[in-house]
Amino acid sequence: MFIKSLTIASENEIIREIIFRKGINLIVDETINLEDTSTGNNVGKTTVLKLVDFCFGAEGKIVYTDQENPKITYPLVKEFLENNKILITLILVENLDDANANQIIIERNFLSRKNATRRINEQNIQGKEFESELTKLLFPEHQAEKPSLRQLISHNIRFRDESINNTLKTLNAYTSDAEYETLYLFLFGCNFNQGNEKQEILTKLRQEHTFQKRLEKNQTKNAYETMLSFIEEDIQKLNKRKVDLNLNENFEQDLDNLNLVKYQINRLTSEINKLKIRRDLIKESEQELAASISNIDVNELFQIYIQTTMLVDNIQKTFDDLLKYHNQMLNEKIKFISKELPQLEKEINNKGEQLKQLLKKEKELANLIAKSDTFEDLEKLISNLNEKYRQKGEYENIIQQLNEVEKNVKNYYEQLNIIDETLFSDEFEKTVKSQTFKFNKHFSEISGQLYGEQYAVKYDIIIDKSGQKLYKFSTFNLNFSSGKKQGEISAFDIAYISFADEESIPCLHFLLNDKKELMHDNQLSKIAEIVNHRNIQFVASILKDKLPTELNQEDFFVLELSQNDKLFRIENQQT
Repeated sequence: MFIKSLTIASENEIIREIIFRKGINLIVDETINLEDTSTGNNVGKTTVLKLVDFCFGAEGKIVYTDQENPKITYPLVKEFLENNKILITLILVENLDDANANQIIIERNFLSRKNATRRINEQNIQGKEFESELTKLLFPEHQAEKPSLRQLISHNIRFRDESINNTLKTLNAYTSDAEYETLYLFLFGCNFNQGNEKQEILTKLRQEHTFQKRLEKNQTKNAYETMLSFIEEDIQKLNKRKVDLNLNENFEQDLDNLNLVKYQINRLTSEINKLKIRRDLIKESEQELAASISNIDVNELFQIYIQTTMLVDNIQKTFDDLLKYHNQMLNEKIKFISKELPQLEKEINNKGEQLKQLLKKEKELANLIAKSDTFEDLEKLISNLNEKYRQKGEYENIIQQLNEVEKNVKNYYEQLNIIDETLFSDEFEKTVKSQTFKFNKHFSEISGQLYGEQYAVKYDIIIDKSGQKLYKFSTFNLNFSSGKKQGEISAFDIAYISFADEESIPCLHFLLNDKKELMHDNQLSKIAEIVNHRNIQFVASILKDKLPTELNQEDFFVLELSQNDKLFRIENQQT
């Protein structure tokens, strides 16, 4: 397919209609010494390439955002495209020389949802079906999801940094080697229908490994299994304690009874002590009185009696009567004092017996309480058990998930091994070697014409960081001299179209290139010479004052822009 035309139109008028031809097609900026070539500040050379990419399913924001910083939006362009309902129409044709050749007409606008226009050959097609329908039309034999249309045309439309600076790695920086493997096996005609399946398996493998890392962020599976065994042992111990729990339903009552008994013991002990003190005092008094009888000095008492009779007349009592009376009086006192002792002894004995009973009861209650477990103990035990079971469930769940991950990983590796048995068989590798050899004939021929150097593509069977075998394609210079990257890229793209035609592989016959002023004049002229003699359409945006003399001709220009006549002619809309 070639690009026949690109039309930019509002509801009321056609703003631009760019007609393309075979061979060299130059989009030039006539402004002299223009230093700022960033989108939105220049005249729109790169935007033409972006509009073509937009028609192949790219997001509309690539047209009105800064390429280096997508967060920067150019409101003037965005509002113009949306407010004026700008419609972009791209017409592709199988043969530019045949007026009746099959065409594909692609139409898109920059509106969203129900106002969005996405038409292919006048049929409204929305969502993912848009890219799918284009793939069917452009690559009818390609049934798998990978490589995608966007990947297949990535080397045909080069304005992003990745595609401008890299020959093979034309996709974004996050693209895996497995995706590049699938892409280039397809482009080089190595019939491998399981490329999409392999990528899906590898994607699932990465997801499983990421999930495994997340699960084992804190501990490994072995550590979780070890901790689980400890928890199960703790649960057994706690359950045994629960079974052996001596739960006393009358614990509070028994505790109150014990306190009451202790109170009674203290009170009874105090009473006994008081009784004993009283008894002891009586006995001491009894002993003192008895001592008074036995220790009296009779001679001294007689002398007192003689002196008294001399002083007092008519004393009728004899000394013996007096002595007898004295002793009788002391005996009476002893008898009076001692009379209470039997009752005291009885009370002391009775209360002593009561105390013994209370002490016995105290011991019984104390032993009962000491051996009892309370409901509070049970609650603590159950709480501990619940926490252990929670941890057990958590660890079992993690271990189960890790087991599932290991099972899935093993299954995916088994599937990959089956695929790899075909992919890396001697027969298939022979096909890869043969196809790259065929391509290299074209590649080295074109690079020889451009630089007098032979460039080639090689493949290596590598083991990536996930342990997977892959075909990894790369370019190198057979002459080991300092090749020019821009020339290498153009040589590769031109060589691929020639190779694909030779191998009857469907491909786009147009090449869109930005910043070709980076190439030397000689190589630009040679590229023009090569594509003008081949069935190739080479579209390049370039500053006019950077063109070599032989290319600075109106016949090669498909669009001339300037500061006074920019692509969308927004300045004309505002005047």
